[in-house]
Amino acid sequence: MIEKGQKINDRYEIIKSIGEGGMANVYLAYDTILDRRVAIKVLRGDLSGDEKFVRRFQREALSASSLSHPNIVEMYDVGEDDGLYYIVMEYIEGKTLKQLIKKRGSLTLSEAIDIMLQLTDGISHAHDSYIIHRDLKPQNIMIREDGSIKITDFGIAMALNSTQLTQTNSVMGSVHYLPPEQASGKGSTIRSDIYSMGILFYELLTGQLPFKGDNAVEIALKQMRDDIPSIRKKNPAIPQSVENVILKATAKNPKNRYADAKEMHADLLTVLNDERMDEEKIVFKYPEHEIEENTKTITVVKKKTEEKIQEVKEEQEVPPEEEKEEEVEEDKTLKRTNRIVWILASLFTLIVIGVVTVFLIIPYFSRTPDIEIPDVSNMSVVEAERKLKEEGFEVAVETKKEENATIESGKVIKTSPAAGRTVKEGTVITIYESLGQEKYEVADLTGENAEAQKEILETMYGLKVTIEKRAVDNPDDYDEGEIIDQSVQPGNTLVKGDSIILYVADIEDVYPNMVEDGWTVDDVKAFCEKYNIKLTIDYQATSQYTEGTLISQSRSPKTPIVSGSTLKIVVAEAPNENSSGEPTDPDAEPSPTPTPTPSSSPTPSPTPEQ
Repeated sequence: MIEKGQKINDRYEIIKSIGEGGMANVYLAYDTILDRRVAIKVLRGDLSGDEKFVRRFQREALSASSLSHPNIVEMYDVGEDDGLYYIVMEYIEGKTLKQLIKKRGSLTLSEAIDIMLQLTDGISHAHDSYIIHRDLKPQNIMIREDGSIKITDFGIAMALNSTQLTQTNSVMGSVHYLPPEQASGKGSTIRSDIYSMGILFYELLTGQLPFKGDNAVEIALKQMRDDIPSIRKKNPAIPQSVENVILKATAKNPKNRYADAKEMHADLLTVLNDERMDEEKIVFKYPEHEIEENTKTITVVKKKTEEKIQEVKEEQEVPPEEEKEEEVEEDKTLKRTNRIVWILASLFTLIVIGVVTVFLIIPYFSRTPDIEIPDVSNMSVVEAERKLKEEGFEVAVETKKEENATIESGKVIKTSPAAGRTVKEGTVITIYESLGQEKYEVADLTGENAEAQKEILETMYGLKVTIEKRAVDNPDDYDEGEIIDQSVQPGNTLVKGDSIILYVADIEDVYPNMVEDGWTVDDVKAFCEKYNIKLTIDYQATSQYTEGTLISQSRSPKTPIVSGSTLKIVVAEAPNENSSGEPTDPDAEPSPTPTPTPSSSPTPSPTPEQ
C-alpha cells in the first residue's frame, strides 16, 4: 500500500487514496513539477511481477493516451518506478452520472440531451481512432458542477486491430448496458457502444433501467430478446423524435442502429427542432428478431412438405371400382393357371427346403460366438483400441468426447455398448474420451455488481461464490454491491466446485452533508420520505444567507440513518422590516438605549413665599 506523502518517480506526491480495484489502486497526487493535482493509477504490487497484467495495464495507457478530447479524461504520463507501474491522468472533481441519477432520479429533457451530445462527441473521437470503449455506463462518466462530462475507464477498451484483448469466458461490461451481440458471445463493434449509449439515454430520461431481472442471465436474455419499453408511455411529453433516437440506438439488429457515434450526435443536434415534432415512429429496414423469421420459414417449409406428402398419398390411392375390376381380372388369371399348379407344387416344395437350409441349418453351424466387452476405462485411447481389437471387436473410427471431473483428459471414460455386456464377436465399439473438467479463467470483476456476477459464476461455471463486506476509507466512492476485490485474482483458473470470494464495500446508509452539498428543502423532504424520517423545519430570518438556503441540520453527516427518527433543519428566510421601512437584521448588535442627561442649569431652591 502506498503511504501518504510518498513520491513516485520523485515527482508525484501521494495525497490520499481515492479508489481501489482488483487490478490497480487510484490515488490523488500532487505533481511537484507542474504544480497541479493529478489522479495516479498504480498496478497492485502482487501483480507487478506478472508480465500478462503489466501488458494489460500498459495497454490501457496506450488506448487512452492516443485520445485528446474535452470529454475524455486526459492521460498525462505513464511509467515505472522501482517496480511500481503507474498511469498519471487528469483529476476530475465531481460525481459520476450514476450518483447524479441516484440523487435526482430522471433528468430534464434538455439536461439529458446536453449530456448525450457531449458523450457522443467524445465517443466519436475514440471511434475515429479505432478504439471501442466496450463498458459505457453512468459509473464510468464523471460530471462536473458546470455540467461538462468526462468519459473514464478505457481499461477494457478494444483497438479494432487488436487480437488479444478479449479473454475467453470473461464477462466484459455491465449486463444492464450489454449489447445483444456481446450477450450472445459475439464480438464487439463500433455499434456496440451505440447500444450502450441508447440504454444510458433511456436511464437519464426515466431514472430507471429498461431491462430488469432476478439475475444477470435473465437480464442478458432480455437484452437479446425483448424490445426496449416505450419511453413515451412513461412520459408522453417526450417527443417521438427523442424516442426514435433511443429506438434506433438500441435496435437488436446492429444493421438498424446508427453507423457510428458521429451519426447519432448529428441526430441529437436536431432532435428538438420544430420540424421534427410530428415525426413518425421509426420503422427498421432490417428484421429485428431473426429467430422469429427463421421460425416462420420452418413453419412454411413444414406446411409445404405435409401438403406434398398428402398429394403423393392421393395419387397412390385406388378407387373402389378399379379394385373390383382388378379382382375380377385376377380371378380369370388364376383359373387359366390352375392347369399348371401341379407342375409348380413340386418346385415350391424344393424352394421351402432350400429356405429352411439357408436360414436355419447353415447359421446354426456357422454362428458367431458371443463374447464379453472388456472394461477399458482409464486407459489411453490407443491402449483401449488395441485391447478391444485383441478381444475380437471392431472400433468406431471417431471417438466421442465428453467433459468428466474424475477421468483425466485423453483417457477413456466408457464404451458403447458398455463394459460387461455380452455381444457378438466383431461388434463395433464406440469409445468415449475424456476432455477433463471445464476450466474458467478468472476475469477482473471489480466494479461489477456482486449479486449479478455471483449468479453468472454459479449458474454457468458451477463455482461456489461467497460475498463478503470489507471496510473502506471512502464509502461514498462505491455503489452498493459493487465489487472492490476478489479472493482469486484475474488470470488464475478455477474448475467446477471451486470457491471464490467477492468483496464489496461495507456501505451503511448515513446522513449526507446537506448544508455543504447545497440541498434544497425539497431535496430534504424527498430524502426523509425515502428513509421514513420525521422532518422538522425551522425558519430563521437573516440577511447572511439567501432565502431558502439550508443553514444547519440536527443529524451530523455520516451518522447512520435510523427509520422513524427525527431530523431538524434550519432554513434561511428574508428578515422583517421595521417601522421606518428599513429591513431588520436579527443578527445585528442592538443599539444602546439613550439615557436622559441632567440640565446644565441648577434647580432653584424654594423661597419662603413658595
